[in-house]
Amino acid sequence: MTSISEDAEPSENRAAARNAAAGAVPNRVTFNRLELNRILNLYGRMVTDGEWRDYAIDFLRDRAVFSVFRRASEVPIYRIEKDPRLARKQGMYSVISATGLILRRGHELDRVLLVIDRKLAVV
Repeated sequence: MTSISEDAEPSENRAAARNAAAGAVPNRVTFNRLELNRILNLYGRMVTDGEWRDYAIDFLRDRAVFSVFRRASEVPIYRIEKDPRLARKQGMYSVISATGLILRRGHELDRVLLVIDRKLAVV
C-alpha cells in the first residue's frame, strides 16, 4: 500500500494514488514513434533482402535496445541502443555488432543507422 501524506498537495496525492492503482511501472527508456518507425522501415527492407529474420525489443531502466537476428536461435547481429545518459556526451544512439564493437554512435538516429543502411551506388 502507498502512504499518502496529508500535508502534500492534492495533485501530488492524486498522482501517487493513480500510480499505485495502475501498478506503477518504474520509468523505462523507450523508443518514440518516429524512432521505432525508422528502425522498423530499415528492418523491413533488410527482411525483404533476406538478410534479417527476427528482432527483439527490450525497454530497460537505463536504455532501450532493438536487437536484430539472422536466425532466432542466434545472438543478435546488431543491437540498436538508445541510452539517454549519453545524450550530451557521445550521443544517445548507437549501433553495436555481435562482437560488442560499437560501429557508430551519435545524436541523430538516421545518421547512426547509415552504418547498416548503406545503399549501393551505381558508378
